[in-house]
Amino acid sequence: MAIFAKPNVPQFSVDVYQNEYLPEGGSEVNAIVTVTATGGGTVGSAAAVQQHLNTPGRGPSAAVVIMVDCSGSMDYPPAKMRNARDATAAAVDTLRDGVHFAVIGGTHVAKEVYPGGGRLAVADATTREQAKQALRRLSAGGGTAIGTWLRLADRLLSSADVAIRHGILLTDGRNEHESPEDLRAALNECAGRFTCDARGVGTDWEVKEVTGIASALLGTADIVADPAGLAADFTRMMETAMGKEVADVALRVWTPVGTTIKFVKQVAPAVEELTGRRTEAGPRAGDYPTGSWGDESRDYHLCVEVPAAGLGQEMLAARVSLVVPQPDGTVQNLGAQGLVRAVWTDDMTASTSISPQVAHYTGQAELAQAIQQGLDLRKAGDFDGATAKLGRAVQLASASGNADTAKLLAKVVDVVDAATGTVRLKAKVEEADEMTLETRSTKTVRVKK
Repeated sequence: MAIFAKPNVPQFSVDVYQNEYLPEGGSEVNAIVTVTATGGGTVGSAAAVQQHLNTPGRGPSAAVVIMVDCSGSMDYPPAKMRNARDATAAAVDTLRDGVHFAVIGGTHVAKEVYPGGGRLAVADATTREQAKQALRRLSAGGGTAIGTWLRLADRLLSSADVAIRHGILLTDGRNEHESPEDLRAALNECAGRFTCDARGVGTDWEVKEVTGIASALLGTADIVADPAGLAADFTRMMETAMGKEVADVALRVWTPVGTTIKFVKQVAPAVEELTGRRTEAGPRAGDYPTGSWGDESRDYHLCVEVPAAGLGQEMLAARVSLVVPQPDGTVQNLGAQGLVRAVWTDDMTASTSISPQVAHYTGQAELAQAIQQGLDLRKAGDFDGATAKLGRAVQLASASGNADTAKLLAKVVDVVDAATGTVRLKAKVEEADEMTLETRSTKTVRVKK
């Protein structure tokens, strides 16, 4: 199915799971589109990944900028700044030889920590050691203006002629020294130019800010409640970044005349709304960004409204393919595609059956929404509303086998009956537990095949 097979680059395949049968008058078609990349550099154990990455000539050209919060709050407790320095050093050690990189210290302004001079260093034994020496001079003091960090990272990353551009951002506090509009403007400027993983350390930061940064820049977000866990987390993030092989992959969806795309969203490994990120790609086609890929698989939910047709008729509701933009303004088709069909039937059993994949991920999306709404209601003092929403979340997590989310929910509510969603709000909840649940609320489990 997939023919994109340059050396060391994944091959892509597309599989479509749906019930194509509609009743007479039916017009909504749902499909789960699974995109899989295989044959690149990230399959296997961490040791195998590292061996692959350290093999001369393996891996694409890449640039990484690490943004470290150096605001005054990073000194409370003092170990936090030390842990951040150690984590950044661990990430630098994980860089593949030949990767361009830089470290930024972020306060109410952004400062180049290494190498400086508006440039990027090239990773080797010497530059890694120099970077770690420079990190020892990092100290806490000042405010927080994350938009300035992102803009400097963008300038540095854009200076390199590389295939993969990636950022890693660490913050421990709220973005208090610039307006939300300033941060949003910076994110709009950086979107599509580099991907960025964001981490909040401790419990004094704003979940929606950190997850919003990662979402806008197609990266991951997470909490590191205990600063002692930063080094391991940074190492994992950098290993994943070093395993990326193809940047700027877009899901191209073509639909025939008369159809309307109701939504496109990523549903695994996490829920991410893509509908509003469409860019037009010729007659009746649009591209939805998916970011950078290594060896991995992701699932997308596509919902299309088609013109109603008579019994026995069938049509192609959508065609899904994968493309990568080229420097000359053209796109390279990655050679894999999937077809979404609609067939009208009077067989009630066929037309009322819901695809197991569609049902599963509809539930996972509802689970994420129920958690977020429940926590917002709890913060607002609407405890009855919060109990109802979080009870529904417990029910969905139990039914879908999302054990990780179920464990996080159990730290916020007392579960009386998971099957019915009967819960009681805990009188006292650790702030780290509530923030962990909110940050990881969009993480999903794959459908059981």
